[in-house]
Amino acid sequence: MKLWEGRFEKPTAKTADEFNDSLPFDKKLWKEDITASVAHAKMLGACGIIPDDDCQKIIKGLEDIYSDIADGKLEIAGAEDVHSFMENELVRRIGDAGKKLHTARSRNDQVATDFKLYVRSAYGRLSESLKGLVLSLADCARRGLKLLLPGYTHLRKAQPMCAGHFFNAYAEMFLRDLDRAASCKKRMNIMPLGSGALAGTSYPIDRFMTAELLGFDAPCSNSLDGVSDRDFAVEFAFCASLAMAHLSRLCEDIILYTSSEFGYFEISDEYSTGSSIMPQKKNPDIPELIRGKTGRVYGHLFALLTTVKAIPLAYNKDLQEDKEGIFDAEAQTIACLDIMAELLKNITFNKRAMEKAAEGDFCCATDVADYLAKKGMPFRNAHAVTGKIVRDCLAGKRTLQSMKYEDFKGYSELFGEDICEVVKGKNCAEARVSFGGSSPSSVKQNLSSILKRVKKY
Repeated sequence: MKLWEGRFEKPTAKTADEFNDSLPFDKKLWKEDITASVAHAKMLGACGIIPDDDCQKIIKGLEDIYSDIADGKLEIAGAEDVHSFMENELVRRIGDAGKKLHTARSRNDQVATDFKLYVRSAYGRLSESLKGLVLSLADCARRGLKLLLPGYTHLRKAQPMCAGHFFNAYAEMFLRDLDRAASCKKRMNIMPLGSGALAGTSYPIDRFMTAELLGFDAPCSNSLDGVSDRDFAVEFAFCASLAMAHLSRLCEDIILYTSSEFGYFEISDEYSTGSSIMPQKKNPDIPELIRGKTGRVYGHLFALLTTVKAIPLAYNKDLQEDKEGIFDAEAQTIACLDIMAELLKNITFNKRAMEKAAEGDFCCATDVADYLAKKGMPFRNAHAVTGKIVRDCLAGKRTLQSMKYEDFKGYSELFGEDICEVVKGKNCAEARVSFGGSSPSSVKQNLSSILKRVKKY
């Protein structure tokens, strides 16, 4: 039975029913729908809006339905949406008392409340996966404290750094994602229930009681906004999208650094695939697939933004399109975070290749310029002198590490014998001791901070 069919003389067409029905996907909200309905029934009973006997029957009936669905004894089917299914099943079980559950509420505020409850718990699941990835990155950073890695700008070698600095950088990104999820979760924790269809209700309900029962900070202050607000869904899609953006960047680096051209890291066989025709191949399919799924999650964000951009107040059927994208964005993002955390736990480092690369392509040139500047030469002049050294080395097919003290002395009297130690990659990396820098001591300090901050969530 449809909850609204009393107004109509003719039944809706089968094709119209099929087009309108949301049960195939909104049945995912069955736990939230029952939870919200139990709270609503308790409030109705406490306020004397329905008899206490009916209130207890409703609560018991809903709890039994919950158990039967959870145990696989009851299939959610045969209704236009999960709310209709629950009410029809309740009436079937307890009779007319079940028809009183919908007093002082509408499906409009009911669905908004159910969806908020779901998204609120989804933030918890997202946060757990983000924490898992941060901890995996932190472990990689710890393993990389005594290793070198070239840092890049414009995908060209720039300066040597402690390898742990690379992994800490990504941990910082995902910590921001954690913080963003926490702030969005707090901002969305306002209850729509009691807004009715759009204008509230004439019943003497206690919305603050219901909000407390459901763990909301407060009921919404405007019923029009309460039933039509989907900011919380958009923000969740954005949080998922930005986390995927960070994942995609990490994947790109891993794909590059595990290639034979770089050879810094190696993905375990357990997280690699091969080729059906080329026996030698070991492909980074997991990072590639995550990189591809990023666009899929972005699509859900853009779809939801487009859905809400021109909806007049208050509720409109367009908002039925708010759920499937969120369900998929959550599932895809969490799956990607979890598999990347596993992959990183099993990644190995090629110390020799990393150290060789950290000294190559004149990565230590900045340290030569800094050396002269610290001796009193204006930095811009020091930059020019070092540029000439690099130019001459390129012409003579030499490296900074192959130069002798006398060679450096020919460019400036400020050079001392210690310059030959300065241009070693290990020493360049260890010299960057500024707060947030890439020296092992700074990286270790950053790592301690990351591990401390992640415990907050």
